[in-house]
Amino acid sequence: MKIKLLAGAAALLAATPAVAQEVTTGFSGIYVGAAGGYDVQGNDRGSSILFDRNLDGRFGDTVTTAAGANAFSPGFCNGRAISANAPGRTSTAAPTLPAGAGCRNDKDGWAYYGRIGLDQQMGRFVVGVVGEFGKSEISDSVSGFSTTPANYVMTRDLQWEAGIRARAGYTPNDSTLFYGTFGPGYARIDREFTTTNTANAFSERGKRNQFGIQGGGGVEQRIGNNFSIGLEYMYHQYQDDAYRVRAGSTGTTPASNPFILAPNTGGTDFARSDSKFRWHSMRATAAFRF
Repeated sequence: MKIKLLAGAAALLAATPAVAQEVTTGFSGIYVGAAGGYDVQGNDRGSSILFDRNLDGRFGDTVTTAAGANAFSPGFCNGRAISANAPGRTSTAAPTLPAGAGCRNDKDGWAYYGRIGLDQQMGRFVVGVVGEFGKSEISDSVSGFSTTPANYVMTRDLQWEAGIRARAGYTPNDSTLFYGTFGPGYARIDREFTTTNTANAFSERGKRNQFGIQGGGGVEQRIGNNFSIGLEYMYHQYQDDAYRVRAGSTGTTPASNPFILAPNTGGTDFARSDSKFRWHSMRATAAFRF
């Protein structure tokens, strides 16, 4: 479905030059419009959860059982866990791998943005600035599996994103514009932690609003005197390394629990190993030019 919609937008863009030939005003002026399309994340292979066992602010500690074994020996996966068992792993509680064990892939999704911009054409070259605000339906998870067995899932998704970018391009005929665009972004990133572990208490912290970058390019086609449509690719990247989850005691958690095992009884902090939230957008654009 999403491929057909984007292909339809491309076909419409290719069919408009005959109409656009009547346009002689170029690309100078203010415009308002919208952008919408599909966002895709690259799978962050090798992602894991890191641990600060002694709460010194440094991650990379091994969480061990009372017997000294690695409590997370079943491993990690990029994506959301769909059972307490790691992919391809069995446990003493489940000597054969249950159906559906493992992780599902990260969620791609649709994106919707409104925008306002200003262009100035100088000969065949166009420079300008564009600001936009919108939302994407993507989500990005990483899961860990303990020997209990239990899963631990850290998820982030985008509540909203704003950006302001410079834009520069070339028009061969005052009606078609090929351009590149780059600038800062600002986003609210929602986080969620879930687990099948009921022996510990878990608390979350970390700021949600983050600065990042946006960059890409596209083609815009004038249709008549006031309208334009286009296709655009955009890359988004945000530093997201402030989120922490602490596993502590419920008050009745046994002292042999790996997260509060002596001598460090204060608990264990979790952090994602992949500190960047990034994705790719392919979208159609439409604008009204004043």
